[in-house]
Parts: sequence; structure tokens; C-alpha cells
Amino acid sequence: MSRYAHITGWGTALPEHILTNQDLEQMVDTTDEWIVTRTGIRERRIAAPDQTTATLAADAAVAALKHAGVKPTDVDLIIVASSTPEHIFPATASIVQDMIGASRAGAFDLSAACTGFIFALNMAAQAIRSGSLDTAVVIGSETISRIVNWQDRNTCILFGDGAGAFVLQASETPGGVMEAVMHSDGSGADVLMLPAGGSKIPTSPDTVAHGLHYVYMEGRPVFRFATRVMAEGTREVVKKAGLSLEDIDLIIPHQANYRILESAARGLKLPMDKFVVTLDRYGNTSTASIPIAAAEAAAEGRLKPGDKVVFVGFGGGLTWGALLAEWTGPLPDREEIHPERYRLWARLRSSGLRIRRKFLAATTREKELGG
Repeated sequence: MSRYAHITGWGTALPEHILTNQDLEQMVDTTDEWIVTRTGIRERRIAAPDQTTATLAADAAVAALKHAGVKPTDVDLIIVASSTPEHIFPATASIVQDMIGASRAGAFDLSAACTGFIFALNMAAQAIRSGSLDTAVVIGSETISRIVNWQDRNTCILFGDGAGAFVLQASETPGGVMEAVMHSDGSGADVLMLPAGGSKIPTSPDTVAHGLHYVYMEGRPVFRFATRVMAEGTREVVKKAGLSLEDIDLIIPHQANYRILESAARGLKLPMDKFVVTLDRYGNTSTASIPIAAAEAAAEGRLKPGDKVVFVGFGGGLTWGALLAEWTGPLPDREEIHPERYRLWARLRSSGLRIRRKFLAATTREKELGG
């Protein structure tokens, strides 16, 4: 019997603080007109000091689970796609798993820059369709404001913080994720990257002094690459699904630059009203941009059950990909649940496990000393 991976819940987490183009005029040599003309961005959200990639991811996940009517304890897998993970290790997804009380879930991070959410969504859908699990939470979460050089007007104007999450559930009813394509061209790895902080260039006073922990981007080659692959990826996934562009109700692209979206629309010979655009309010939130845009489109009634939607994006790597899904919404047997209550239970559970771990460590140490 066939299994299908349906998108049954979605949620977002957006910081309250808004940084406008007028604010940026006071920080760097730029103007609102210059930013809007070149990018389409008018404002972006900036995480508060007590917000991290993990806390934003957990908030988005809880919202998505509530929407889907799924208990955190019923989640089998959590994938966090991020360009700004909490740590190199452990995985941000493991921290989220603990925060939301998903006590049965496996968890891992996926690194594919801005394309990461599409790749993660495909991985979760494949796992569900294979029968290895029934419920997954896929999250894109970013605090890019912390790796941006706020004196570099070419990059600081582009990015914002936020998180978005989808719940995927198994069902025997046809629909949900239909097809996906994933691509990479590592020959372009050096045009969009975070140079230092990894094993090749470990953190040192010298790397910090030279600003190697900030986003580095060569704008022109990235722009040319993006304008080509956004249209190509969309066509490829639609063809793979045996459909035509006329069958597609909505395209939800990675929100990087309005001119890139216009170029993709021209290449596909589609009107801009087929595209969901949120970058004017949130900027480029990397892996979070697609789920944030999808959640807003669903809330506004632009994305409805039964609609065929293409998610398409590109990012550092260089990576690009697209995923075609029939939008579902909550399954008929959806429960009315309160995931926020599980967060209190999760905190108590986590504290108990930490105490137990310390007790066992102390007991082991005592035995080693002959106590």
C-alpha cells in the first residue's frame, strides 16, 4: 500500500525587533531608495539577545505542531536546516528536541545554506514514504544578524532573522510531497561563504581581527547563478512530476532579492502574482524564508488545500533545488492539543535527566576511587 508525506502543520517565529532601511541609513552609507531599488527589502527582523537559532526553531516547531494537532511525543524525526546553527556540534535539532519534549524523536541538522529547507523537506518526505517513520518536523531557523558585518553595506542590508517549520505526516491518501530535485556545484563554494570558524580556518584572534567570521559574498556571480537556477529548478521539478507550469497554483521561492524573483518569473513566462513575496518585510532569512512565506500565504488564503505549489531556492555551496507538493493542511483526525504544556514537561524532564546524569557520574567516580 502506498504511503504519502503530507504537510499538515506550519508555524513561524519572528523576532519582535524591526530594523528598517531608515535605521540602516544611520549605520552605513546607504539609503532606503538604494536598498529598495536593488533588493526590494524595506525592513527585516533582528533576534533579541535571549533568542537563538534553537529558541526560534523551537517556537516555530511548537506552532506547527499545534496547527497540525500533533503531540511532540508523537514526533519521530526533527531536522533543522540552518546556516547559523547553535554550535558546530551538537546539532541544533537535538537542542530543539529537548526544548519541545519530543522524547521519541531522532534529530539532526542539515547544512545546505539557503537551499537547506528544501533538501530537509525532501529527506523527511522520503523517510516517511519509505515507511521508516510516520511524523517529522522540518525547521529552517536563522540568526544571521550575528554573522553579518554591520559596516558592510553590501551584505548587512540583505539579511534578517526568523524561523519556520512544517509538520509532515504519513497518510495513505494521495497528495503531499510529490517530487523534488537537489543540485550542487561546489566549484562556486568560494563566492558565498563564512570563511572562518571551521576546521580549515579555526577561530583565532587573527581571524576575528580580519572579519573572517562574517558572511562573504561576491554579489554578481551569485546573482547570475540565482537568476538561472530558479527558473531551471522550477521547470525540472514540474516536468519530473509529469505536470506543466499551468498546473501550478503558486510558487514559493527563497526570498533573497526581488530582481531575482522577477527574472525567474520572466524565465518561466509567469506573472509575479504566481509568486509569494515576503522579503520586503523580512529580508533574506536563508533557510527560514520558504516556510515563513508558505505560512503567510496559507494564513492569507493564497495557499489552499489541494493547491499544487513549488518551493524553489538556491544558496551557498553552491546549491539549488525545488520541491513540488500538493498542499494538504491538518489531517481529518487532528487533535486539539497544547504543545506549550509539553514545553513545561520538557523542561522538567530535561532537568531530571541532567540530575540523573550527574548522579551516575558521581557514583561511577566514587566506585573508581574505591568508595
